[in-house]
Amino acid sequence: MDLGLFGKTALVLGAGGGLGGAIARTLAREGVRVALADIDLAAASVVAEQITKAGGEALALAWDLGDLSVIDANIARIESGLGPVDVLVNNTGGPPPTPVSGQSSDLWSRHFQSMVMSVIAITDRVLPGMRERKFGRIVTSTSSGVVAPIANLGLSNALRMTLLGWSKTLAREVGRDGITCNVILPGRVATGRIKFLDEQKAKRENRPVEDVTNESTASIPVGRYGDPQEYADVVAFLASRNASYVTGSVIRVDGGLLANV
Repeated sequence: MDLGLFGKTALVLGAGGGLGGAIARTLAREGVRVALADIDLAAASVVAEQITKAGGEALALAWDLGDLSVIDANIARIESGLGPVDVLVNNTGGPPPTPVSGQSSDLWSRHFQSMVMSVIAITDRVLPGMRERKFGRIVTSTSSGVVAPIANLGLSNALRMTLLGWSKTLAREVGRDGITCNVILPGRVATGRIKFLDEQKAKRENRPVEDVTNESTASIPVGRYGDPQEYADVVAFLASRNASYVTGSVIRVDGGLLANV
């Protein structure tokens, strides 16, 4: 299937991680020029090198999403090096596992800045160009916790929920400009983040991590954790010309994990 993305430019946040890296490589295979943003420049550079070795164009940037002051300079660098951003994949790191109660205001503020305000501010920076070109794709990755809150992920459940209301509202504001806004949420996709969460749960409950993983796998109808590539393929479709009538939606890529309709 031709996704109609050849020659477009994408910015993928968190591109050095499991999900972000898979998304960046998948878009690059469709002929997209990809800017890879990550606080870990070395990790983003590894993915960028994989893309360039395969014949694609990529630019890795060290980007601390908690620092809103760098947005203009980083976007300008992307525009001069690759072109104006047509596809924005908002994929941020998650906060530490904690209960929702009893957390300091500083902790809330710090993660609100990096997980919510960064997404809003970066999107606002690239929207005018998308409107001018009458094409834009904004795909925001959250968590299954926005549908069914996950125990001991209080900050993540609450902060990521904010992005649902933001994305839905934005979709209605920019739909006539050829811009779509969708939220995609992973279930148990096999990434370093999921491995870390399984290990933390095993530590809290004083049992082997294999037991935690097996218990989690048993709750998934397809009987396994997802592959990051499966998630990336859905993101690529949402970014495509073919998905021009899909907007304001929340798409689950969870192997049937969430039991609610």
